Amino acid sequence: MFSKTFFLSFLFLFSISFLSAQDMQEGFGYLETGKYDKAKSFFKIILEKYPNNRTALLCYGRSVGLLGDSQKAVSIFTALKKDYPNDFEIKLNYAEALLWDKQFIDAEKFYETLIQEDNTSFPAVLGYANTLSNLKKYKKALEIVNKALTLQKGNPNALLSRKYIRLGYANALAQDKKYKEAIELLDQNLIDFPKDKDTLLNKANIYLVTNNLEEAEKAYTDLAISKEDSITSLNGKALVAHKKSKEKKALKIANTAKEKVVGFKDNKNLYLSTQERYIQALLWNKKFKTANNEIDKLQLEYSNNRISALQATHGMYTSNFKKSLESYISILNKDKSSFDGNLGIANAYRAVGEDMKSYTYAFKTLQYYPKQQDAEKLIKTLKKSHTPFIEEKTAFTFDNGDNEAFMIQLKSEIPLSEKLTTEFQYDYRTTRNTVSENEATSNDFWLGLLYKFNGRLSLQSKVGITNANAFTTEYTEFLAEVTLKTKPFKLQNLDIGYKRELQNFNADLLNREIVMNNYFLNYNLSTNFNLGWYTQYIYTPQTDDNIRNLLFSSLYYTFLQKPIIKGGINYQYLSFKEQVPVIYFSPGQFNLGEIFLEIVSDAEKKWFYNASAALGRQFVEQDPGSSTFRAEGKFGYQFSERFKANLYGKYSNIASATAAGFEYTELGFQLKWYFLSKPIFDKKIQKLQNNEDANMSN
Repeated sequence: MFSKTFFLSFLFLFSISFLSAQDMQEGFGYLETGKYDKAKSFFKIILEKYPNNRTALLCYGRSVGLLGDSQKAVSIFTALKKDYPNDFEIKLNYAEALLWDKQFIDAEKFYETLIQEDNTSFPAVLGYANTLSNLKKYKKALEIVNKALTLQKGNPNALLSRKYIRLGYANALAQDKKYKEAIELLDQNLIDFPKDKDTLLNKANIYLVTNNLEEAEKAYTDLAISKEDSITSLNGKALVAHKKSKEKKALKIANTAKEKVVGFKDNKNLYLSTQERYIQALLWNKKFKTANNEIDKLQLEYSNNRISALQATHGMYTSNFKKSLESYISILNKDKSSFDGNLGIANAYRAVGEDMKSYTYAFKTLQYYPKQQDAEKLIKTLKKSHTPFIEEKTAFTFDNGDNEAFMIQLKSEIPLSEKLTTEFQYDYRTTRNTVSENEATSNDFWLGLLYKFNGRLSLQSKVGITNANAFTTEYTEFLAEVTLKTKPFKLQNLDIGYKRELQNFNADLLNREIVMNNYFLNYNLSTNFNLGWYTQYIYTPQTDDNIRNLLFSSLYYTFLQKPIIKGGINYQYLSFKEQVPVIYFSPGQFNLGEIFLEIVSDAEKKWFYNASAALGRQFVEQDPGSSTFRAEGKFGYQFSERFKANLYGKYSNIASATAAGFEYTELGFQLKWYFLSKPIFDKKIQKLQNNEDANMSN
């Protein structure tokens, strides 16, 4: 960007050469107008006749360097500097050649000597500022470029340099989360270059990172000063709409941009970026078939990593993780430093349960893109999922059968590796009947293991003992639970298991020492069009020789993603082999149908909540049907990344909701504390990062 300035600064040398300036005027013109290939040929002919002509050598060296052969340019100016050690203009060209050759450290040292020799030299001061910028010493670079502008006020090259120094500085500040300072720098750029595209895009990116979506949208609006830039503006606005969870609006905007970009197909980057945003908007709106068709059409025109990235993204949205992994591997085979490839495959490996591979590629992303926030967030999320925690739950329940209960539960999970997690749990429960004054207390102790074989198969097992102290007896029983968790097909989950537990709802049941042996099957089917189906079946032989059958099925639809709002219909069937209503609720058959609605907030926010309610009809034996209502709510706050708490409440008048067949209410609170700041096996994770650091340095 400084070639014309440097070129004009040494024209006076030509008056003392063997040739007149007029004889080389044609070559000067080529250099001034950027026709470096013609300039190279012109001065090469001159040098064949006059090999020692200093002016021709200077011009030839510049044309060679500006054509990209920086090493040869350095060699030419090194020789000239040796022949003319005191020639300041030659030194300036030598310094600039070091910049062309990316020898920034050497260039920095040499520019420092030039400024000591003449601190009023505009080319020296400006070259020094650009060298510091390339070394990412932005603060000092900004000071030096401002000095250059005091030497030549309003110089366009210096103003342009200051713009890019500020852009680099702002980016560095944003990486360090100094967003306010970064925005201030960018605003200064807009004084020099109103509506500057690069500056507005950088502002928009910072506002997106900080979730200041209104300012991001304003920055994209300001960008629309030409037909091409208006398309870039629309692409940005579509992303903002997505961030606001306004997916239909995002698709509408992206479709408008897609229609406008047809006339700019020669601008490959703009055309592809617009097509990408349109396809992304289709995915946000779950129009997966249309998105796939658009990707296929785009692939007929272009076959590159950007198309592979879209195919991979489509796979992630449709839970076709095998397809995503194949696409990301293809991207990395072509470009190992690809951002989409490295971060994308890190997310894909996490989705299939390959956490250590996910760490590896997240670290690779940070090697190529230091402080990249999405990669840092992924590592943070992975580490939190592997960090030990303690949960405490306290609850008070009461029903219209005069039963009251108080319960405390302490539970801890300690991941020992990415695959193996240990579990410890203690339950204390005391219950009494306010009429009969019967009381009972139980203490349960559990020890468990969770082992993930892979992303599709895991085994959870727990063993424990319970000690019950009832009003006429005291005893100890063995407890157990084992669950095989599988993902047999895409978007499907199947759990098969066994649980041995004690009937402990009230004091009378605890006193009878009834053990339930539950054999269960849970099946959940999700779809790519918001519909889901969950079914649970439990077969329960009891130690009192009774047998229970329980079937629950729920068909639900997700209406909104942020917050999650879903609703549907539930059906429950319950039957007992023997009817012992005096002891516990045990109908020969019980049927319940209900409709429900549930809302769940974003769990990542400081305040979080969920609430659900259901209305239905229940039929016990041959009795007439009766209306049912149940509701549940939770409201919580995350005090820090390691500690959160919530209050909750439940109410139900469904007969099967309690073993006694009564209407009941439960109130309580829960605490969750990550008592360590990092995983126990963090050294193993750190080793992966160190390996990536070593690979990069090699």
